[in-house]
Formats: sequence, structure tokens, C-alpha cells
Amino acid sequence: MTKVNDLHRKWVKNKEYRKACEELAPEFALARAVIDARVTAGLMQEQLAQRMDTTQSVIARLESGRTRPSTQTLERLAAATGTRLRISFERAGAHHVRPAGHTLAGV
Repeated sequence: MTKVNDLHRKWVKNKEYRKACEELAPEFALARAVIDARVTAGLMQEQLAQRMDTTQSVIARLESGRTRPSTQTLERLAAATGTRLRISFERAGAHHVRPAGHTLAGV
């Protein structure tokens, strides 16, 4: 059986595949952050859904990166996981975190 990582290493040699990955990077990063918040809180998808007053399938979609959640949804997720939502803006091409004065703090 072929592993996803093996396929990625093969496909990443293709310019169009690399471009698509770069374009989807923010969605993947958000999905990873959602998963990390849930796992760190020690919650299963169903438990998080109950705390957010939604369904497990909504949580699965958030974690898949197939949806772009609203700020309100992200604030509910933060409250349900005991975390704080922080949104930041970076200059294009920047690879470092901006100082705290450049963030929007939520819940």
C-alpha cells in the first residue's frame, strides 16, 4: 500500500502540484490548528460538537479544511477548547511571527 507521504514526495516534483499546495497552505494550517486545539483539550469530535452546540460532521468539515469558518465559529471553538483565538497579519513572504501588537485578540 502506498503511503500519502510517499505520494506527496513524488508529486511535489510537479510544478502545478507544488503551486496548488502553496495556495492551500493557509487552509491546511487552519485545519491543523483546529485539530490541535481539540486534541490538546482532550476532546473527541463529538464532545467538541456538543460544547459548540453543533454536530460532529461540522467539526469533521472544519478539521478537513473543506470549509472556511467564520470568526464567530472560531471564537466558539476557542471557548469550547479553553483556548484564545488570535488572528495575525504578516507581510507576504514573511516567515516569522509578528509582534503581539499586530494581532487581533478574541475570546
